[in-house]
Formats: sequence, C-alpha cells, structure tokens
Amino acid sequence: MAINAAEEETIEALKRWWNENGKQLLGIVIVALSGFTGWLLWQNNQSAAIESSSNLYEEILTLAFSVEEGGTLSEEDSLQVIAYADELMRDHSQTAYARYAALYAAQQHVRHGDMDAAESALRWVVENPLSGLFTEPDEGLQLTATLRLGRILLAKGAAEQALALINGVDPQGFEAGYSELRGDIYLSLDRFIDARDAYIAAQQAGSTSEALRMKLQSLPTDS
Repeated sequence: MAINAAEEETIEALKRWWNENGKQLLGIVIVALSGFTGWLLWQNNQSAAIESSSNLYEEILTLAFSVEEGGTLSEEDSLQVIAYADELMRDHSQTAYARYAALYAAQQHVRHGDMDAAESALRWVVENPLSGLFTEPDEGLQLTATLRLGRILLAKGAAEQALALINGVDPQGFEAGYSELRGDIYLSLDRFIDARDAYIAAQQAGSTSEALRMKLQSLPTDS
C-alpha cells in the first residue's frame, strides 16, 4: 500500500506540473518543430535554386565554348546567352552565377553595339557585390567588372566618369590592366604626360602587351 500511495503522489505531482507547465512546453515543442521544418524547406529551396542557376550558367558556358578560338557566336546563340544571363540576374540575383553571367551578357551587348546595355549589366555587378552569411564578395570578379565598366564608359565618351570609377578602387593584382586603362583615359583627355606615366606603370606591373608598347611609343615625344 505504501508503494501505491507513493505512486499516486507521483502521478498527482506530474498532473499538477503538466497543468502548470504543459501548455508552455507544448508551445515550445511546436515552435521548435515549426522552425526545424521551415529550415528544411529553406534548405530545399536553396538547393533547388542553386541547381537551377547552375544549370543556366552551364548553358551559357556551353554556348560560349562552342566556337573555335578567335571565333564568334552566331546571332541566335549570342541572344540566347543574353537571355540566360537576364534570367539569372532576375531570378537568381543572390548567386555568383548571375554575376559571371552578367559579364558574358555585357560582352555580347558590346558585340551588338548596345553599350548602354553592356554598362547596365556591368554596373549591376559592381553595385551588387555578392554577400551573405555563408558567402564573401568575390574581389576578382568585382575588379574585373569594374575594369570592364571603365572601358565601356570610356568608349561612350565618359572619360572623367571612367577615371573616377577606376581611381576609386584598389586594383590589387589587376594593377597592369587598371594602369593601362588609366593611360587610355588620360590619352583621350590629351593628358599625355599622365598617359605615359600610367602606361609605364602598367609595364612595371607586369604587362608585356604589344598593344601597350605601341601605345607608349605613339605618344607625342614633346609632351
């Protein structure tokens, strides 16, 4: 009987504890399960989005590498690259694939003579560096996009804007390309001494470009 009485007391104590704390505990469990379920759904959505963006970028690469070295894409394939890139930038803007695709799109826009569209694609990359909890900006990608954007701006006649753009970044390992572009900008502004200094800096940074050597030689000698 003593054992039964102890058991009954334990049961009564458990009932009282449940009445006092059960609903709260159940709520915590439900919230935890909901959070875990939501996390799984988010993970699944992320995986699906990454796979989809990867497939689109692979399509771009397939087209880009379908031509022989020195060749160009057909008109149809060129427009398809732009279409794939636009889809990536629109629907998968938080992926690195979208940013690399934008570089390909800009290249094809230049080919079609649409410098405004090329500028827009490159500016999107420059102004939207990839970032997040598990990602870091790709400095090489950002510097490449900035350099190409500077060339587009110069080609459009916006030399001062191009100069301000490239002077606003640390080129790091891209010093040769940035210095040569800076020389091109100075040349367009008839600042020949600055152009010479910039071209020499490009050579000192490691550029062995024949085109760069010719630019340097063609500068006015009395400047």
